[in-house]
Amino acid sequence: MGFFKSFFTGQTESPETEQEKKKQKNFEIFKYDGIRAQRMGRSDYALKCFEEALKIHDDLEVAEYMVQAQLQNRLTEAARQTLQHMAEMKPDRKETFLTLANVCYVLKDYDGMANAARQAITIDKDEAKAYYLLGKAVGETGDSLMSVAHLTQAIALDNDFTDAYLLRAETLMQMQQWNEAREDIGILLSQDAENENAYLLSGKLKEATADFPGAEDDYKHTIELNPFNEHAYLALSQLFIAQNKLDEAIALLNDAIDNRPDFAQAYQERGRAKLLKGDKEGSLEDTRKSIELAPKEMEQLTGTFNSGQPPQRDILGL
Repeated sequence: MGFFKSFFTGQTESPETEQEKKKQKNFEIFKYDGIRAQRMGRSDYALKCFEEALKIHDDLEVAEYMVQAQLQNRLTEAARQTLQHMAEMKPDRKETFLTLANVCYVLKDYDGMANAARQAITIDKDEAKAYYLLGKAVGETGDSLMSVAHLTQAIALDNDFTDAYLLRAETLMQMQQWNEAREDIGILLSQDAENENAYLLSGKLKEATADFPGAEDDYKHTIELNPFNEHAYLALSQLFIAQNKLDEAIALLNDAIDNRPDFAQAYQERGRAKLLKGDKEGSLEDTRKSIELAPKEMEQLTGTFNSGQPPQRDILGL
């Protein structure tokens, strides 16, 4: 119709209209090229496409793809800035704030994480994930009591919220509320009898309450469920070392290193076991290997290693 109209009337589209159509075409080319590249695993190229698309139109959907590409390229701070801009574009979109809270957690900005979670709750007071993220954030700042309160709200909204039960149990253990933590672990295992994280946490609880045979059984069962669970290997090996079961610890850590040859902490623990057994040469070799694989992390543990004590860690080793 546009052609016939211009033919009979002599009118053509204005330069502004033609320019807008060209911009829209370029926008769509960059957008869909970026989406295709992202699906093909080319997040670096996808990032460039989305950047060019956003220069043309400030589009919320493209910004969301952009965040994914930024995170895939480990541009975490850039992802936070994009999410903050998305929040300004559409302040009633809770998904933006939930993602922002997770990104703030990676950046260890726990105040920012808590603020984003609270904003999501303001938008939807029945969003269990928002209460979970808020509990996680305040827990990182040391407020265990409020962390438990928020996690309890998350569980009340979603009785099957596995991560919330795990984190509440871990927080309760830090507060030495053993019975309450045991109840949460029991609920988790009743929901999923093969939950390896629940068994790992159960082992830590039993170890903390001096039930060492029970802890050993739970750690072993965790490894049976997942032979690549590195936290379980470390926890069990440290339990063996604490009980002077050095041969068992070394054999276990041999298996861990066979599963993952670049497992720096396993080399560090095996070196500690060898040192306690009197194998100074083997200990030195493992220590060198651990530092070679993770120089920054292992340098922080050097003093701990020399003292013969296991490194301090979170309950789940995270």
